[in-house]
Amino acid sequence: MNTYSLSSRQIPLDDTWEVIVVGGGPAGCAAATAAAREGAKTLLIEVTGSLGGMGTSALVPAWTPFSDKQKIIYRGLAEKIMTQCRAGMPHVSPTALDWVPIDPERLKRIYDAEVTEAGASILFNTQLTSVERVGDRVDTILVANKGGLTAYRAAMFIDATGDADLCAWAGAEFHKGNAQGGGLMPATHCFVLTNVDEYAYRHGPTLHPLNPTSPVYDIVKSKKYPLIPDVHLCSNLIGPGTVGFNAGHLWNVDNTKPETVSVALVQGRKMAEQFRQALAEFAPAAFANAYLVMTGSLLGIRETRRVVGDYSLTLNDYLERRSFPDEIARNSYYIDVHWAQEEAAKDASGFSKAGAHCFRYGPGESHGIPYRCLTPKGLTNVLVAGRSISCDQIVQGSVRVMPTCLVTGEAAGVAAAQALRSDSKDVHAVNPDKLRDRLLEHGARHGLGAFIQLSWESAAFET
Repeated sequence: MNTYSLSSRQIPLDDTWEVIVVGGGPAGCAAATAAAREGAKTLLIEVTGSLGGMGTSALVPAWTPFSDKQKIIYRGLAEKIMTQCRAGMPHVSPTALDWVPIDPERLKRIYDAEVTEAGASILFNTQLTSVERVGDRVDTILVANKGGLTAYRAAMFIDATGDADLCAWAGAEFHKGNAQGGGLMPATHCFVLTNVDEYAYRHGPTLHPLNPTSPVYDIVKSKKYPLIPDVHLCSNLIGPGTVGFNAGHLWNVDNTKPETVSVALVQGRKMAEQFRQALAEFAPAAFANAYLVMTGSLLGIRETRRVVGDYSLTLNDYLERRSFPDEIARNSYYIDVHWAQEEAAKDASGFSKAGAHCFRYGPGESHGIPYRCLTPKGLTNVLVAGRSISCDQIVQGSVRVMPTCLVTGEAAGVAAAQALRSDSKDVHAVNPDKLRDRLLEHGARHGLGAFIQLSWESAAFET
């Protein structure tokens, strides 16, 4: 690719903020809310026109489980946001914790209210374009929107982009995919069908591929709908006669490469229409008159970059249900890694599976997430939250989901505020005991406090 030199120009600089959060998905919303709640003057920058990311703009139709099959694990802001979303869905049990459907429009309003009522400001339709680093600190970021180019400066930054854009552009070390830099999990383009016969949907055959008699097997075997590549199909009733779908896979998509995303969005919209047609044919009782009302404005992205932090969660940590002296959350979601295309091709059945590598905890089991997974090596005023935290690729298949993004986001927001008020202004120097105490004050309880038996000062560990 050729290069182009930008002519010298004066760019407006806004240096009035203490904490800037980039990315308005679950992690960014929780981070901005928590930082503002702690008294920091906080700006949340979001590239789309709404908050919520995967649960709103991408139309992911349900929350992954909030419980460890015995009690709720993801507490604090995560629990508050999920329960507010659930309360607006009369067809959902008021005590439901696992695979709770999402009303995306309601969830947008919930995130708007949480962020703004905490005192943070939101800047929509604004794209991060450049990061300026001075020494071990991010000094300034450059963004673009209808106002042109603007520079923003703050004492603390939180990278909640999902793709670790801020960290990567600041020169932080990261991993992407497998050891060879490939093998990214496929994306999915979620969609919504309405005018569904609700009784037939509820009482007819379960569409999920774990049901061996699901119509999706006949759909794929028929080869009448070539854009439907496999039997991956999850669905949830999100409103009256309205079903949200997380179905099908789109390979060769790297969310850090816009050209691949552009191709996938076009293909995904075509795939959604083929799903409507196929379900009308193979499950007519529920879907004969179904109408494709929308596809996600964002792709459902499962992984891209993972920041290298002071600690990286390993598969062994997960399997041993390990606790950490500096943990800021617990996680109990199963390891849910979808086939990369080269792995899917090896499946003798001819179908790719929804989960290539799957390990599930028993009731009451979980592992800790250390604060050190949120602190990028080499950067003293940047935290990362969400699916880009420091971990092995296979563990990312568990921690990438929305409840975990919410709890890591809340921890990052509180930590940024504490670092801001410290003498060192260094996120690596935040005292995890004080951070954890503050999280407990805001309701982290079962998701944290009951598991902590080590103090930070007395613990010995390797970074």
